[in-house]
Amino acid sequence: MNKAQSRMVVVSNRLPAVIQQVENRWEIAAGSGGLVTALEPVVQSRRGVWVGWPGCGEEAPVDALLEQFGEQRGYRLLPVPLSDHQVQGYYHGFSNETLWPLFHDLLGHCRFESATWSVYRDVNDLFASVVARQLEPSDLVWVHDYQLMLVGEFLRRQGCAQRLGFFLHIPFPSPDLLRRLPWKNDLLRGLLAFDVVGFQTLRDRRNFVSGAAQLPEVRIIGRQRYHTLLQVGDRVVRAGHFPISIDVADFERRAATREVDEAAWYLHENLEGRQLILGIDRLDYTKGLRERFLAFEKALEICPDMRGHSSLLQIVVPSRTDVPEYQRHKEMLDREVGRINSRFGEAGWVPIHYLYRSLDPVQLLAHYRACEIALITPLRDGMNLVAKEYCACSLDNNGVLILSEFAGAADQMGRDALLVNPYDIDATAEAICRAFHMPQEERQQRMRRLRQDLRRHDVHRWVELFLRHLLAVNAGR
Repeated sequence: MNKAQSRMVVVSNRLPAVIQQVENRWEIAAGSGGLVTALEPVVQSRRGVWVGWPGCGEEAPVDALLEQFGEQRGYRLLPVPLSDHQVQGYYHGFSNETLWPLFHDLLGHCRFESATWSVYRDVNDLFASVVARQLEPSDLVWVHDYQLMLVGEFLRRQGCAQRLGFFLHIPFPSPDLLRRLPWKNDLLRGLLAFDVVGFQTLRDRRNFVSGAAQLPEVRIIGRQRYHTLLQVGDRVVRAGHFPISIDVADFERRAATREVDEAAWYLHENLEGRQLILGIDRLDYTKGLRERFLAFEKALEICPDMRGHSSLLQIVVPSRTDVPEYQRHKEMLDREVGRINSRFGEAGWVPIHYLYRSLDPVQLLAHYRACEIALITPLRDGMNLVAKEYCACSLDNNGVLILSEFAGAADQMGRDALLVNPYDIDATAEAICRAFHMPQEERQQRMRRLRQDLRRHDVHRWVELFLRHLLAVNAGR
């Protein structure tokens, strides 16, 4: 089928727009993030539709605001209104208290409650109903992430024969870990309703295939380098891995602006005479922040010449501030930073500069430009785009990337990054010391190769690869 004939319907938990009340009036603005950047041009060029929760209640004039926004952006936005009860059960409950920790290999944080599972199913059914009412026969439907893993199944139940694709942005657990989920078979069958199921890494794809193959109706009929074919009844499902990336050219362009250059100079001027080590993370127990602080503390012990000549700049972006578990996590991080700074701090030198806030775009890029080392050590991560953003903005090829082997990005960047196990405090500390002492020539060789690979595998290639697989599916099977 000719690509131009297929309209694109994107389905995600949130719409690519932010609706908020400013004083006495409601306003709408474009959302940010890599997914919006990657998909919006495709949706625009395919006269498409984006379906999602608007993130506000009934008091906002949602329809009028979305119509205005859609006319400006060149595609339609369809809201899925959710009640407070639905948001609590589907999003805060099952998505973030069950699936999020389970899929990140942190079983101790999981809560398995049939009530939230029921709401999760109902909301996925609601999303499917909104989508189904809008579909045309030749449409391509691309559903995103762990909040909406059952949408494909509910669309099939409503008689939809269109080509359905799904992409999981977070890791997929091993079969042994997935077995803990009481509704594991329901979830697997929900994913198998899609024609193409995409994952970040080969490991995630293998985990899914191994779990799905345990269902009696599933048979593996083909294995290729980037995808596996599964026979599911009379259908064939393609499970592939498609590592997501960033718009490299855009990051390079913005990082080279005078505004960013001046902000980066000012940042380093205030911390003159030292190498800056950068960490940027959302507040979350999967990010390994405590382990990172302990590793930096150990590095100061075993490399005394780092004292006074290096500082860790840790930006923690507030997240889920109303959840007690996250509040306790922040309090623990506050204590660790205070303890380490009290132990090692000297007049004119603070070991850890710890900021609990988000950065505006200019300051974010300035931090990427100014810091000689990036310390990115999640306990588990689907990809981690901060690692890629940091490298894209290292315009002088002078940065060193220290990266957790449990981040999806390690599969692509592991040759030239310094890979670490974030649970191994001593080895991570040694990697920090190695980065601190790395010769200029080695730094530049490593970063140059990282950036060349990023340019070849940017976010536009990710979209192209996934759509190529989805377009290969015969509609109306």
